[in-house]
Amino acid sequence: MKSLIFVALFVAVSYAAEEPIAIVKQDAEVNFDGSYHHSFETAHGIAVQEQGQLKNAGNKDTEAEEVTGSFSFTAPDGTKYSVNYVANENGFQPDAAHLPVAPTPPPIPAAIQKALDWIAAHPEPQDGKKF
Repeated sequence: MKSLIFVALFVAVSYAAEEPIAIVKQDAEVNFDGSYHHSFETAHGIAVQEQGQLKNAGNKDTEAEEVTGSFSFTAPDGTKYSVNYVANENGFQPDAAHLPVAPTPPPIPAAIQKALDWIAAHPEPQDGKKF
């Protein structure tokens, strides 16, 4: 839903000085189980689609909404942008060719890895007693 608001705001700001943009295609469905989908396309080539459902319904510890979708548009300079995304218990995860990619983290130094391995092999006793 947030992505729909973002796209709508982008469209409104981008074309505020022009005539209204016609919606050429629109579809929406909300089901009783909480799942939904919606999509629309504009005359200027903006396309948005999204669907969501509740994962692990009834289990309050692991219950989470999962939303997937995409949107695409052409910028005023003629560049076409397309974004696919997933939003769930792990946050909003966009995927697009124009988005920056985080660098690969450096490897863990050998001495630190040795210490981590030792800690994993020697956990603290569960009764709270120290060494």
